[in-house]
Amino acid sequence: MLPELHSILNLLEGGFSRLRVLVVGDLMLDRYIMGEVERISPEAPVPVFRHAHRYERPGGAANVAMNLAGLGCQTFLAGFWGSDHDQAELAALLQAANVDTRGVVSSTLPTTSKTRIVGRTQQMLRLDIESREAPPEVELERLLERAAELTGKMHAVILSDYAKGALTQKICAAVIAAARAGGIPVLVDPKTRDFGKYAGATTVCPNLNELSVATGVPSDDMAGLLAAAQGLLVQHGFDYMTVTLSEKGIRILSPEGTYHSPSRAREVFDVSGAGDTVIATLAAGIAGGLKRESAVELANVAAGIVVGKVGTVPIATHEIVAELTPSSGLGAGEKILDRERLVQRVAEWRASGESIVFTNGCFDLLHVGHITLLEDCRRFGSKLVLGLNADSSVCRLKGPTRPIVGEKERARVMAALAAVDAVVLFEEDTPMELILSILPDVLVKGGDYTIDTVVGHQEVIAAGGRVEIVPTVAGFSTTNLVKKLSTLG
Repeated sequence: MLPELHSILNLLEGGFSRLRVLVVGDLMLDRYIMGEVERISPEAPVPVFRHAHRYERPGGAANVAMNLAGLGCQTFLAGFWGSDHDQAELAALLQAANVDTRGVVSSTLPTTSKTRIVGRTQQMLRLDIESREAPPEVELERLLERAAELTGKMHAVILSDYAKGALTQKICAAVIAAARAGGIPVLVDPKTRDFGKYAGATTVCPNLNELSVATGVPSDDMAGLLAAAQGLLVQHGFDYMTVTLSEKGIRILSPEGTYHSPSRAREVFDVSGAGDTVIATLAAGIAGGLKRESAVELANVAAGIVVGKVGTVPIATHEIVAELTPSSGLGAGEKILDRERLVQRVAEWRASGESIVFTNGCFDLLHVGHITLLEDCRRFGSKLVLGLNADSSVCRLKGPTRPIVGEKERARVMAALAAVDAVVLFEEDTPMELILSILPDVLVKGGDYTIDTVVGHQEVIAAGGRVEIVPTVAGFSTTNLVKKLSTLG
């Protein structure tokens, strides 16, 4: 179980939307041309690549911004792009993701692009279009002004350095100074040998190779490398350093000690953009008030998801929620939701291909009939939502002596069951409003009902769902238990 899981889920289910995060750095356009190689050319000893399809995605600092947007943050971007076809494609992709590009400066240099030729899942060739000239001084000054102006309005700032010329020492120093003066965390993804360029940043997030280049210690000397990193940490005034260790996970180095988060990747297809996902998720977590350890754990989960995809693919909240809330792994407290959070979680489950089952009841005194009903429900789908009558609703339906067990306690007991994925209380006499808010794929009730008497059956069926009636367990009911207990008294 992740630390601060409840806080993490709150952020994922809408909390990130209040956060403003600025990314300053090197923008790129990643282009993928997909196809197959079936023969060798008769003209020369080279493979013949047969084109199947192509697509474009924001890369570099723009991919960091896409990851933040995927998490739901209000995302701002500053950097350079040219006045060319690649710029138009990149701008359209960022606009579609609601990334604010007011900080981007139009340059006389071309938009940086990387075109990858991919045969099935194997990258065969990469074509880079970029300038090795430094941006003109007037353009650098314009970028500094825009980035500094935006910084003070943010909850976090990321410097995404791909060594393409946007992040000069002067710009880094100005952004870091403005952020730290406002108590705003600054996170850096470095691609230069001299980490002094980022002096005063909250954290720098190198991978092993980048750390090796910066320290001169071989990347296979883990102990020596981490010791040298501690020296850089003190030398340049970072609060802590966040080192990505490839398949070994992520480690935080700080003056107080270290914290290690093991890798969460199940299968690695492509590490392109994984560092962008890590720093974006880490920044969002820190800006959202998580402890650095919790933010790193969250970033590790996100990285484990994106490396299982081909190409530069940003993370999305529903993917993380699905990873953090397997049916048997979610704590009982995190399963109890209000209606707004339930709607959000159901949407995330659906986006991940889950099917939603709904049942409801008072569940006052839990008995074998209840357990059998819930186990039957799980046969019809992958996620079970339980609508639980609140105390006022139970009292109206069952009489003034009910419920015997209060709504908070009943919700906690039901959420502890492995068969249940979400519990939501409703005050009404029927769950109709609740059913309409999520329109489950399957609506389930016990054998004392018929399809026509199940509340919400028409609406669920009209939406393409179905209704299932499952047998009851004879002789078991809360009413019978209450009668039996009264005779014992």
